[in-house]
Amino acid sequence: MNSHTRPTPAKQIEINGVIVSAVPGQKPALVDGCDTIVSLFQKRCEQLAARTAHREKDLGIWQSYSWQDYWTHAKWLGLGLRALGLARGEVVSILSEDRKEWLYADMGIQCVGGIASGVYTTDSASQLEYLLRDSGSRFLFVENDEQLDKFLEIEDQASRVEKVIILDQDGLHDLRHEKCVFLDDLYETGRAYEAENHGVFEAEIAKTRPEDTALLIYTSGTTGMPKGAMLSQENVISACVSGAHALPTQDHDEQLCFLPLCHILERNVSVYFPIAGKATVNFAESPETVFDNLREVSPAHFTAVPRVWEKVYSRVRVLAQEATPIGRLCFNLAIKTGLKRADYLLARKPVPLGVRAHYAVWDMLVLRNLRRMLGMDKMRRGGTGAAPISPELIRWYWAIGVQLLEGYGMTENAGLASINLPNDNKIGSVGRPCPGVGTRIADDGEIQTLGLNNFQGYWRNNEKTAETFTEDGWLRTGDVGKLDDDGFLTITGRLKDIIITAGGKNITPAEIESRLKFSHYISDAVVIGDARKYLTCLIMIDQENVEKYAQDRKVPFSDFASLCASQEVVDLIKGEVEEVNHAFARVEQIKDFRLINVLLTAEDEELTATMKLKRSFVEKKHAGLIEEMY
Repeated sequence: MNSHTRPTPAKQIEINGVIVSAVPGQKPALVDGCDTIVSLFQKRCEQLAARTAHREKDLGIWQSYSWQDYWTHAKWLGLGLRALGLARGEVVSILSEDRKEWLYADMGIQCVGGIASGVYTTDSASQLEYLLRDSGSRFLFVENDEQLDKFLEIEDQASRVEKVIILDQDGLHDLRHEKCVFLDDLYETGRAYEAENHGVFEAEIAKTRPEDTALLIYTSGTTGMPKGAMLSQENVISACVSGAHALPTQDHDEQLCFLPLCHILERNVSVYFPIAGKATVNFAESPETVFDNLREVSPAHFTAVPRVWEKVYSRVRVLAQEATPIGRLCFNLAIKTGLKRADYLLARKPVPLGVRAHYAVWDMLVLRNLRRMLGMDKMRRGGTGAAPISPELIRWYWAIGVQLLEGYGMTENAGLASINLPNDNKIGSVGRPCPGVGTRIADDGEIQTLGLNNFQGYWRNNEKTAETFTEDGWLRTGDVGKLDDDGFLTITGRLKDIIITAGGKNITPAEIESRLKFSHYISDAVVIGDARKYLTCLIMIDQENVEKYAQDRKVPFSDFASLCASQEVVDLIKGEVEEVNHAFARVEQIKDFRLINVLLTAEDEELTATMKLKRSFVEKKHAGLIEEMY
């Protein structure tokens, strides 16, 4: 096996004012002397008290909420649940979009010894019923009437649920239901409980140990029903240690929260890392307003899935096409110069004086204004993960002056196992392993990790847990990759996604799909070819950009299906596919493709809540299109 671990860090290291330690094989991991996220939460709230912890819009105006607000509401909420009968080690489910109350619930639940479990707002009523039943939740938080309706639809099947706590009362003032209470009522219950049990909240935090389960995070279920991954307090603190080294959050940093908090990536970036690094989190109004909110907040760092970075790139391309001829010329020259500079930076070579001078001019004339327009003018770095991203897209962001860094992690290793750094970056890789994380490549190419960040196992599923660990305790990630001589890790695909053609050729489709998605006309792609003579592809077009292409050329269409059916659009995508084919050997080239002519959302079974296509569902649902190509 090929293996690589980072050098053991010093026992105590100060990073941007945060003292962290994590020595492989030595427990516990510590952040500012705290070995649990709940004790660190208490320490931060005492230290920062009146300083702003969160901002959220109310009637279009940003409102600030302090660390004292954070502490007080988490305490009332946690004690309210305790008064209702929540016992240590029990799961509480949260069904809501991102908002400050999500964080109050997360920390309040953990502080009294409960286990916090998020539910995607795009989940159906039947999916909610499965999660409530599997987790054994007796308490459920719902955001509003829309999410409450899902529970009411499956109330009889979810008989174990004793109380549903509603965050938003709009449209529900006349609600009368024995199981339903409003959040303000829970706060009042918590206040009353504290009055009779002074100091109990702090005592519960002191009882919490690093090995206690903190989170139950359900995997996206690309290959079946979701599994509940148990992450301990130690796992979370270990991720914070890795984050302090690899994704340092500085005092007074501004962040934007918009990805689902159910997902470990956003949970780390917008809940736990800001607690460790004392940052301020701003909540986007909705996924639809994220680009507007990004401009308003102008965060110091911004982490998103590749789909978001692709969308920003596509928008800029469209705006550039709509510019005047002189505007397009200036933009193209600026990007050309930026790419020259980026190639030196990414190769870790000194940038020649001439290139630096040209870049300074175009930065002043074009690129600085572009970053300001995007809300990236104060951004020290951008982060991407959770799915493959095109190396060319990373180059483009570096060209405009945004250091986009790709990392790697999964729920089962607390979301962060390796990452590229601004001055230690190899494009196309996901960086070196984080301090304290051992990484090796098994004989079949599988990436395996070892560290304090490895999860405890799957909830009530010992068999699947056993399958996920090797005999010597390493986590089987299910991802295929390689480690180079410098210790950089590259992901080449998923073990279960490897295509073996009829000719016996092994092909990992991830790189081909990633190259296709770099086209601003292609939103997603699934390569087909297992046990077939050649490769084909199912493609989702980018609606906004393809519609504009069609309108500019007066191509008639009435809806999305007719847009996909037009010969001009088919020819457009054919050209994009042929361009990508040039980068691959003949056996890896796409011989035919079909367009998926329905718009998909996270509510569709083909997509996960994090907007990744479920290969098995896509192949099954569109079997007719696939057979046409063979």
